[in-house]
Amino acid sequence: MKLALLSDLHANRQAFDACLAHARAQGAERFALLGDLVGYGADPRYVVQQAMALAAQGALLVQGNHDAQAVRPQPAAAQQAPSMAALSAAWTHAQLVAEERDFLAALPLTAVVDGILLVHATADAPERWRYADNAVVAQQSLDAATQHPGVQHVFCGHVHQQSLFYRGTGRSLMRFAPVAGVAIPVAPHRQWLATVGSVGQPRDGDARAMYALLDTRAWLLRFERVAYDHAAAAAAIRATGALPEFFAQRLERGQ
Repeated sequence: MKLALLSDLHANRQAFDACLAHARAQGAERFALLGDLVGYGADPRYVVQQAMALAAQGALLVQGNHDAQAVRPQPAAAQQAPSMAALSAAWTHAQLVAEERDFLAALPLTAVVDGILLVHATADAPERWRYADNAVVAQQSLDAATQHPGVQHVFCGHVHQQSLFYRGTGRSLMRFAPVAGVAIPVAPHRQWLATVGSVGQPRDGDARAMYALLDTRAWLLRFERVAYDHAAAAAAIRATGALPEFFAQRLERGQ
């Protein structure tokens, strides 16, 4: 099976469409969305509706922190100084209809399929929204995930960058910097944790969208970068008249 792993879509219609098209052209047979379908971007309804359609076709989905915030945004009266994320959550909540909010609310924090654990943040405490951006946190997440029988691979998002950790001969994890488009053997005799990057808001200085493609027949993992019309996505944010300008600039800079 070729499984396309997409995370942190962040209501970016243009990036999501580009990644879906790219993955299908690469032979993707199933999709997994690893959270943060919404937040920051201008098209939350479109992205959620596409996610609902994919779920009906057998896609795997987990909830991200921005999804949870959009379902139940913190009241402005409870905030001393609302953050940009909080402003985005309130705006997104108002855009979504009840069915779409219910869909986000019902998403699980983790999912397990065929020896693979999917989570937005970390498997040890998914509700805390920790970043698996270093070997210590990645190891804690992998240790927790591999308590599930048969699980050798963990895929997560939240970090907005692409990285791969694996357990060598000792207990400590080793970090590998992937190259886009180059397949990496991830045989299940080892244990692996990958952050698949962000479809809708890359933060490594490269504006191209990110996702990963896993071939479970050959156990090959390929991290992908996909060019898309980020200028149109930025223009859509500005056209809302409500979302911060910084969100548009971030897409243009890729950071």
